[in-house]
Amino acid sequence: MATNTTTSMNFLHLIPPLTNTNSFLHVKPVSFLPITSNKRFNGDFSLSVAFNPSGSFDFNLTEDESETEQVAPPLPPTQGRLEIEINNDIIRRLDLSPVHAIDKTTSSSTDSFPAEPKKLLEQTVGFTINYEREDPQDPRELSEFPDIRLWYVRLDATYPWFPVVLDWRAGELARYAAMLVPHQISLRKGIVFNPEALELFVMNKAFSAYSWLKEQNVSKPKLKIKDMARMLGFGLSDELFDLIEQYPDNHS
Repeated sequence: MATNTTTSMNFLHLIPPLTNTNSFLHVKPVSFLPITSNKRFNGDFSLSVAFNPSGSFDFNLTEDESETEQVAPPLPPTQGRLEIEINNDIIRRLDLSPVHAIDKTTSSSTDSFPAEPKKLLEQTVGFTINYEREDPQDPRELSEFPDIRLWYVRLDATYPWFPVVLDWRAGELARYAAMLVPHQISLRKGIVFNPEALELFVMNKAFSAYSWLKEQNVSKPKLKIKDMARMLGFGLSDELFDLIEQYPDNHS
């Protein structure tokens, strides 16, 4: 019996970069509203998704702003989107009740959330993070605080499909990824993700969110997942979804 010498299948590929002027490969622009005023860069700036395919994260965080093209500002929040507000106390307690609160018809039980999944998909979801630093001069971005990231880790562990309902075009998907994926921040590059970690994140979300969309009988789930991956600069092949359909997760 012949054996297949191909040990890996390229279900995921990079969308061609918009620019290729240096070693950092920019993916499709994904900007989001500055989540804090970063004194390290002397003011607010919009973050875009980028990553370094070589795995080297040595770059100058104080690049001359006048010598580099700045990323386009993000789109404003989608009108009427559902807003999750969290603060230091909620973060400290790893409290997910603000997440449940966006679904007025559900209780605080994780089993019953969301009662209206299609409403979340239609209106989209965003975050307002009211975080007070112990040191007002702390220059770190919100995605660099371990306690905030831990809150997002719990959210993602509880609802692994959550990225699919976010307000992507206002930058919420990029910020969500930043909370979970190792990265550095550059004035010129925006968020510079660890490439392998970002790829694993995209694949993980593709599996979990696709299954959830199918369970909710959402139309065109494959297209929705492809669009989500594209927002982070990745393309997903049809073969991946064919395999998922051929070998479904029969956990129930």
